[in-house]
Amino acid sequence: MTRVLIIGCGDMGERFAAGLAASGAVRELVLADASTDLAARAATIASAHAVRVRQTTIDARNQGSVERLLRTHQPDLVVQAAALQSPWVLYGRTDAVARAVNAAGLGLRLPFQLPVLLSVMRAVRAVGHEVPVANLSFPDIANPILATQGLAPTVGLGNVSMLLCRGRAALLEERPDEPLPLARMVGAHHHVYGVMASTPPTDPADRPWLFLGEDGGERRDDLPYAAPAIAPGIRYNAVTAAAALPVLLALLPGAAPLRWSTPAPLGLPGGYPVRVENGAVSLDLPAGVSLADAVAFNERIARGDGVESIAPDGTVRFTENVWERVAPYAADVVEPLALDALDTRAARLLDLLRAP
Repeated sequence: MTRVLIIGCGDMGERFAAGLAASGAVRELVLADASTDLAARAATIASAHAVRVRQTTIDARNQGSVERLLRTHQPDLVVQAAALQSPWVLYGRTDAVARAVNAAGLGLRLPFQLPVLLSVMRAVRAVGHEVPVANLSFPDIANPILATQGLAPTVGLGNVSMLLCRGRAALLEERPDEPLPLARMVGAHHHVYGVMASTPPTDPADRPWLFLGEDGGERRDDLPYAAPAIAPGIRYNAVTAAAALPVLLALLPGAAPLRWSTPAPLGLPGGYPVRVENGAVSLDLPAGVSLADAVAFNERIARGDGVESIAPDGTVRFTENVWERVAPYAADVVEPLALDALDTRAARLLDLLRAP
């Protein structure tokens, strides 16, 4: 009986659950969250699909609670979709602090994305249960941070997979009577905004890399920007879910192999082409594309998210843009972020971001 544990059942977690339930590949879903409407979400999915749905209320920041959850349910796949604050929480706010934090990039809000993920990965290692973990919470940066601790999730979800879907949509419109060729992409979270808005960067060198064909010889970095524009907002989540579902299904026992592009395989920064097979993920770069060049490109693009570097101990240093935007309001929140300071920094950020 294939069992999937989803930690974090907000909008994205519920979309993942619904997609997995509809696939017919999962017999049991375990939904874990701290929300008060978890029962309603579980009942909806169980009523709509032929799948058993169990629920458990949990504060997943507590490692011991996650360990007990893993030992009780022995899942075949863990989907980590929990964060302390949604990346969309500031959307629509026009006050000066919100504008500054938005302009600084998502990196500054890592204290909201890392705590649950860190707890989950520590619990997985402590239990010793060999299970793939797919992480939704800012994987392009969070997974490499955890890699410095030997705690990298198996793979990330969304982001470069969304770019791939956008490129495939544009290609299908361009070549409606032809089968889609193999498409492989190198790109990062920061690309998502321009790609979804169909607005390419001024410098073509800043576009994500899209390779078509088995040998990757056809380069079409323009394609992801050619799909119809989607205004920023929660609608992005529909594309995120569709882009992630093939990866989740491919990680299940007995699944067919998948060639896709995903964020942060093997704890790498940004996103890369991969093969998913037998619950494991390996790189699938086109011939002539070096991993070193791909990593360097993604690290450069990550500066758009405000991340200058990740130290060997996991400490994050922010870019000059972050300092210029946010230091006038709270210089302490732009200091280098160490893993042992997540709770303190999250509390400080919450205080800073309280609605005016």
